[in-house]
Amino acid sequence: MTRARLLILSFSDISADARVLKQVRFFADRYDVTTYGYGPSPDPRVEHVRLDDTLGVRRWTRRDLVLRRFHKIYWGQPAIQRAQADLERLEQFDVILANDVDAVGLALALKPARGVHADIHEYAPRQNEELLIWRAFEAPYMRWMCRRFLVRAASMTTVGHGIADEYRRVYGLRAGVVTNAAPYSELEARPAGSPIRLVHSGASLRNRRLEVLVDAVAATTNDVTLDLYLMGNDPEYVVELRERAAGAGRVRFPDAVPYAQLIARLNEYDIGVHVMAPTNFNNRWALPNKFFDYVQARLGLIIGPSAEMQKILVAHGFGSVSDDFGAAALTRVLDDLTPPQVDEWKAHAVVAAQALSSETQVEIWGAAVDALADRAHT
Repeated sequence: MTRARLLILSFSDISADARVLKQVRFFADRYDVTTYGYGPSPDPRVEHVRLDDTLGVRRWTRRDLVLRRFHKIYWGQPAIQRAQADLERLEQFDVILANDVDAVGLALALKPARGVHADIHEYAPRQNEELLIWRAFEAPYMRWMCRRFLVRAASMTTVGHGIADEYRRVYGLRAGVVTNAAPYSELEARPAGSPIRLVHSGASLRNRRLEVLVDAVAATTNDVTLDLYLMGNDPEYVVELRERAAGAGRVRFPDAVPYAQLIARLNEYDIGVHVMAPTNFNNRWALPNKFFDYVQARLGLIIGPSAEMQKILVAHGFGSVSDDFGAAALTRVLDDLTPPQVDEWKAHAVVAAQALSSETQVEIWGAAVDALADRAHT
């Protein structure tokens, strides 16, 4: 019997997209997989159709947004138009795994034999709600895509329970949860010493208020250092952070490393720090890759009181939660750090690493896609 044909569709560079890469690697030996997105082939076992990097989604005119010409906006996106032309030339797929709400409308239009599974990486209608321009012009388009497309997907997953609950409350959608857990890594915890080495890795976005980390390290009386591995999302913001940290003398900005090398690099540190300011709904309910990366790197963690992260951290005991999301609260945690305490946190991370690995999570995608694919072959 021939294997079912699965399209993994993502308007991202799949070779560098940690979440979508896990889908590719999980399904590559189970189905006849085709991937479609930006960048090079993510895996030699799959057929990859590359989207022109210059063609984008979420490109529109303010006039079309104001006049609510959402159908025109969606189907006029350069990336949507090219993807539709590319994919309609291929043999019909049995199942399409569409990543994020922008991909779902196209996936439905391609009419896979047994349906579309939507994996939604955030709560799209409130993505940048801290910005008035977003709330006034862009959020209505996101809500339109949810009402028009997302509700028609055969099944759905998302990244955390808070986001899943909101999709259910607003749109009546039942979503499974697949966390952004990292693959299990065979690493040992390195003993903490002096200075205690803090690390943060991720996007350089202003709404994450990374200056809180810089200010807290500058203010602490303890012997700590902080390395920030930042992606170039906002180069001007990175320059501002560098200038802010210049006087502290113990905050550095090493070059970002490829994700395949990241966890091994993180393993050289003692504590992963992620105090995520709740500047919008998604930040408030964040349960990001880096949280799980730090666990796989066998680090202790310091976080702010973010509900999804706090629940897991407290259950496993591998770190501390600051009283609030400000620099002063983080400084108080840093002031009290000792190497023996950090080593205890690291020991708990060692114990938790297997249970919190992606191997325990990807099976949820497997069950959802299998349910659709099995319908195609009964």
